[in-house]
Amino acid sequence: MTPSYTDQDTPWKTILEQYFQDCLRFFFPTIHAAIDWRKPHEFLDKELQKIARDAAIGRRYADKLVKVWLNTGEELWILIHVEVQAHQEAGFALRMSTYNHRIVDRYGRPVISVAILCDANPAWRPTQFVRELLGCRMEFTFLMVKLLDYQNQWTELESSSNPFATVVMTHLKAQETRKKPQERKQWKLQLIRRLYEQGYQRQDVINLFLFIDWLLELPQEMEQEVWQEVEAYEQERAMPYMSSVERIGLEKGRQEGRQEGRQEGRQEQTQRLLLRLLQRRFESIPPTLQPQLEQLTLEQLEQLIDSVMMVSSLEEFVAQLPDSNSVAPST
Repeated sequence: MTPSYTDQDTPWKTILEQYFQDCLRFFFPTIHAAIDWRKPHEFLDKELQKIARDAAIGRRYADKLVKVWLNTGEELWILIHVEVQAHQEAGFALRMSTYNHRIVDRYGRPVISVAILCDANPAWRPTQFVRELLGCRMEFTFLMVKLLDYQNQWTELESSSNPFATVVMTHLKAQETRKKPQERKQWKLQLIRRLYEQGYQRQDVINLFLFIDWLLELPQEMEQEVWQEVEAYEQERAMPYMSSVERIGLEKGRQEGRQEGRQEGRQEQTQRLLLRLLQRRFESIPPTLQPQLEQLTLEQLEQLIDSVMMVSSLEEFVAQLPDSNSVAPST
């Protein structure tokens, strides 16, 4: 089953946070060159949530508001929007204009707006919102890239080490292989193998793998085949980055739990899988961690399963736990 476009907002938001600098370098090199990357950038999620709520835009999108510093020393806010809908939207340019103006009005900061369009319509290329009435004219122009344009640059994408080359390749193949599970499986495996061949660091392989896994979703049986091939490939290269057996077990447990209603069994199984994932990633875990996990709901545990694959340290994982002060990572 292919994930809905709303579901794809989540991996896009995650990948933007993980590789924001690479995103600008790949899509908007002029903006990237104007930023002083020696100063850390900052994601302004709370500010953007307030703006979205005030603007009454509708459903939430894969938007990010980021504070950066220019080479001139000036502060700049960048509103980056990823449009993952499969069709053009008449009110898109208006929404871009509304977000921009409300940020400026509320916070008094200079803002540039950029859009990454993931739809499959080559003719839809919004870059401007214009309103004119009786000689009064308002015009707003924003920057835009369209992933569809990279179809003819596949060779360049394959040779690029920028993580967003992988992001673009994954998205394009997700579009091309809808209702073609066998073809999708082959591309999923090819894109995963490429992560190792490109020489990415371990955490980058995991981050990009999760993006590929989310967008190129397959029927359960084929997913298991992919995991088995990835595990064999890792063993061959002596690079055990993925906890494939645990992930397969988790998905199987979720399916069985939904079908048979064994809520309590699912919760216990998810706790065990989470502990095994932690041991696989960090080798040793504090004995006080298991009792705290036992106090969490099934939904909280399932959310933490994904966190295990993305955090860079046990301390970072523990910081995400409810009442995490009661658990101290072992040294």
